Amino acid sequence: MPELPEVETTRRSFAQRIAGATVTDVRLGKPLRWPLGCTPASLRGRRVGQATRRGKYLWLPVGEGGLLLHLGMSGSLAFGEQLAPPGAHDHFDLITDRGTLRLTDPRRFGAVLWSRSLDVPPAATRLGGLGLEPFDPAFTGEYLHRALRGRRVAIKQALLAGDIVVGAGNIYACEALFRAGVDPRTAAGRVSRPRCERLAEAVRHILAQALDLGGSTLRDYRDAHGMAGSFQQHAAVYGREGQSCLACGTAVRRIVQGQRSSFFCPHCQRR
Repeated sequence: MPELPEVETTRRSFAQRIAGATVTDVRLGKPLRWPLGCTPASLRGRRVGQATRRGKYLWLPVGEGGLLLHLGMSGSLAFGEQLAPPGAHDHFDLITDRGTLRLTDPRRFGAVLWSRSLDVPPAATRLGGLGLEPFDPAFTGEYLHRALRGRRVAIKQALLAGDIVVGAGNIYACEALFRAGVDPRTAAGRVSRPRCERLAEAVRHILAQALDLGGSTLRDYRDAHGMAGSFQQHAAVYGREGQSCLACGTAVRRIVQGQRSSFFCPHCQRR
């Protein structure tokens, strides 16, 4: 599933090129998770603004409103002046005088929603429960410690939930917990203030590294240029079950938490 680094990398790959363009047409393919919420014809002639990101959502201003886009489980965006004719998995084309922005999604869990602004439904409904951005100055160890207080769920699950901090998807949560030395099975409410300081720093570090490397490509993720990410090639624990820990040599373990694989070093990461 595309997470924050993949979505932000995608945004950066087309945002400047489409900003200021005029919509000339809209093509809809098979229905996505939610209906568009407006007629395609109503978008024609509108000017496109600067794309921004909130969590795993992209917001593309169009005229006096905008489009909220989500890549779902396997979606990707492409932008270009001469894209190939749409295929069976190409479900949305925003055609402009500078090129076409296309959403491709084989599993159709992605979405494109029209909203008058980010502050009203449907955009506000989708974004309302999101936690802090990881690079927000307010995301500190103190904030994390406060937010985790009283939670019995495992710390890995708390990071994935997205209501405390956004962007710590499965790969990045595993890597951040390893960097911070925290066992993924630790009850969230038992993580001490000093360990929360290390964990908040680790989340920021891992996500910044992932952004520098264009995100992770495990299956079919590509940015709007068609480029794959390479963070997965630098992972310390994710996908390395049975291999030696890069820090101590102990075999990396894999367990399942909430139907997701967690990878960790049983020596370096303590409860």
